[in-house]
Amino acid sequence: MKSLIIAGILSLLSPRTVAAQTFQEVGYTPEMTVFSLFAPNDAKKVTVRLYRDGQGGKAYKTIKMTRTAPERWQASVKGDLMGQFYTFDVGRGECPGVFAKAVGVNGKRGAIIDMTKTNPTGWENDRRPVMKSPADLVVYEMHHRDFSIARPEARYPGKFMALTEPWAIDHLKMLGVNAIHILPSYDYGSVDETRLDTPQYNWGYDPVNYNVPEGGYSTDPYRPEVRVREFKQMVQALHKAGIRIILDVVYNHTYDIEHSNFQRTYPDYYYRKNADGTYSNGSGCGNETASERPMMRQFMIESVKYWINEYHIDGFRFDLMGCHDIETMNLIRQAVDEIDPSIFIYGEGWSAGACALPNEQLGMKANIPQMPRIAAFSDEIRDALRGPFDDDTKAGWLGGKPEKESLKFGIVGAIAHPQVDMSQVNYSKAPWAIEPTQMMSYVSCHDDMCLVDRLKASIPGISEAELIRLDLLAQTAVFTSQGVPFMLSGEELLRTKLGVHNSFESPDSINHLDWSNKTKYPQVFSYYKNLIALRQHHPAFRLGNADLVRKHLEFLNTSDKVVAFRLKHYAGRDDWRNIIVILNANKTDTEVTIPEGNYTIVCCDGVINENGLGTLKGNKAVVDAQSALILHD
Repeated sequence: MKSLIIAGILSLLSPRTVAAQTFQEVGYTPEMTVFSLFAPNDAKKVTVRLYRDGQGGKAYKTIKMTRTAPERWQASVKGDLMGQFYTFDVGRGECPGVFAKAVGVNGKRGAIIDMTKTNPTGWENDRRPVMKSPADLVVYEMHHRDFSIARPEARYPGKFMALTEPWAIDHLKMLGVNAIHILPSYDYGSVDETRLDTPQYNWGYDPVNYNVPEGGYSTDPYRPEVRVREFKQMVQALHKAGIRIILDVVYNHTYDIEHSNFQRTYPDYYYRKNADGTYSNGSGCGNETASERPMMRQFMIESVKYWINEYHIDGFRFDLMGCHDIETMNLIRQAVDEIDPSIFIYGEGWSAGACALPNEQLGMKANIPQMPRIAAFSDEIRDALRGPFDDDTKAGWLGGKPEKESLKFGIVGAIAHPQVDMSQVNYSKAPWAIEPTQMMSYVSCHDDMCLVDRLKASIPGISEAELIRLDLLAQTAVFTSQGVPFMLSGEELLRTKLGVHNSFESPDSINHLDWSNKTKYPQVFSYYKNLIALRQHHPAFRLGNADLVRKHLEFLNTSDKVVAFRLKHYAGRDDWRNIIVILNANKTDTEVTIPEGNYTIVCCDGVINENGLGTLKGNKAVVDAQSALILHD
């Protein structure tokens, strides 16, 4: 009978061969289940234990595994094991292996389930929304609990299923975003799934089982199939709404070393070490994985492919991509392209500390030219606008600091442009993007302070009116830039985390979205919505090609506290011939010289209306204090 593979498929490269070996951690048929494991040749005893339940109780059967090839161990169990649980043990403690697809509560034991029975009705007809270019994306980063825990009408607060509810879909569609970046949603270690009635919070950057949805976001973590089905229902609902799903993946480290599935199956193989034998800590989390090793590399490739094929994921954000080697990232891009080239890949182009590989081999921002069609976050535009990452009290351009060239560099998408003076750019002295779609444009994310809190911390005595003006001005720079725009959920609601810089385990009172702000600050939501629509309706803002950006985007001469540019000659075949964007950080209205023309104003003093807010004739434009002016002819 054809094998039904349930709980783990892993295509692996032997560390001493080039040819790929494909084998299953668990291959199931009703007559027999075959367990396979990559483990050291000299392991004294390798066993599989079978359990009736996902936690507690003793194993009802223990099977000794036999070495069938170099570093390959196998055991066969006759009979139908559907619905049973299992662990592997090589003498360092039990675990579900490295590629479990289903697990019991808290992920301690693997589960044998029929994945085809987890598919929601119509899953076979689920299709990812069409996306012609990454420049067309508008990425909205969210944490499941933040988004829905305080929503009054939510039936599934803090769960995957919240994103299937009409209120959630309606809000996202009204805002206009077309891609949701969900913070880590695999099975992670810092939330106890047996105590979900007790409020617990973590961002989830502490991976345990990389290929299983997190049970804390399901309605029943004890039943392995529930989290799988509900994750798929979430994807299906968002796809029906025209919204893509981007998964935050954290392959650069594990929750810890001693208890990790990697270490328990093949000690020290998956981790980098320093010359003195200590574990390297480029992740800042006590360990860093060795992506350059054949088995770890193949694990990453197969994991990404699995999320695409089983869960229909549309993109990946690589946490601390600077810890991974360039070759692995390019092989992942290649493998993804064979499935669907429109699937987007981006990451953090840095590490949290020194890695045990030299920087020139790693997925750092400076090495993005060596990683075609992979993007990185631009801390240049982020910190140009708000201030340096290492001091929350220091302001950026929004607070009057001279960061004009850094902002211009972000506006062109981190590419080479003749009007950007790289010697004055904050973090990079050379362009690092070959195409503008390799740059993520943003001013805030889950890390560091949200925008409102950073403005309050860096501009003493800021009034609410000024806060709103600068918030809208910041996002105007982000969404009219040629990179891929990215925003933190709740910014459209003037979100605050009460000044907390690192809220990774702060309570809901800090992290939740305050939905009452939508009616308290309607002008903020309206501006965000109309700004996103402006970008989506006008291809001049998303040219997606470096040569086109250099051809059509020109900066106008202005003072340091004003950045102005023109998108000229029907850029991107836009309906508008010339578009002028003026960003004014001055606390006073400012006059700017522009090319002579008859213009229609579409953005002025915190209001956007594509049909026009008035007209302007001549070559002088007055821009309101701390706001943007956008006009076209």
